[in-house]
Amino acid sequence: MTDHGAAELVARTRREIAEATTPNRFVDLLETGDVPRERLGWLAGEEYRIVGSDRRSFALLAARFPGSPSGELFLGLAQGEGQALALLGDFAAALGKSEKHLMAYEPRPLAQAYPAYLAQRAAFGTAGEVALAMLANLEEWGAYCARVARALRTRYGFADAAVGFFDFFAAPPPGFEEQAVAVIAAGLASGDDPAEAARAARFLHAYETAFWNVLAEGLP
Repeated sequence: MTDHGAAELVARTRREIAEATTPNRFVDLLETGDVPRERLGWLAGEEYRIVGSDRRSFALLAARFPGSPSGELFLGLAQGEGQALALLGDFAAALGKSEKHLMAYEPRPLAQAYPAYLAQRAAFGTAGEVALAMLANLEEWGAYCARVARALRTRYGFADAAVGFFDFFAAPPPGFEEQAVAVIAAGLASGDDPAEAARAARFLHAYETAFWNVLAEGLP
């Protein structure tokens, strides 16, 4: 299938995800300053586990699919997660937490469904379906990160360095969409089922929604 066919699949999957999107209560509360500082510690602790897991998942995908364009895409994503992990340390430090605290944090099961599913697809899925899942969900994730960064600055008084983790994810890496579409097109050309790929993207979106819902649990 051509890049045009892959782009059509991306557009259709994005529409399906948009239709399933519900308000993000945690981010809404953050923007009004109604998230307790302790709950920000949940955010740091959950992300510490997620980023570490996703880094390994992307490294596995790069090893499974080393040829172009998949290898470059997944290796770049793994490297990006490494950068994000360092930036997360700055956010945690602003909360008075060290890496030892992050390691000791007890993660909530449903908050970790997203990285668990990504790890499953990294081990058993195709390069094209993972590329579609990441691309179709990236805009929403980036928008949430931009809102979180802005709220942490304006409502909680965090310095720029402390919110670098969220700034990092607020915009997609340069050239990411073109790379991802090329990987999706290559997968479709080799026989990937577009319905299966779209399902993976919808599942990943559902698990990301669960992550945000966990962070908002019990808040007024």
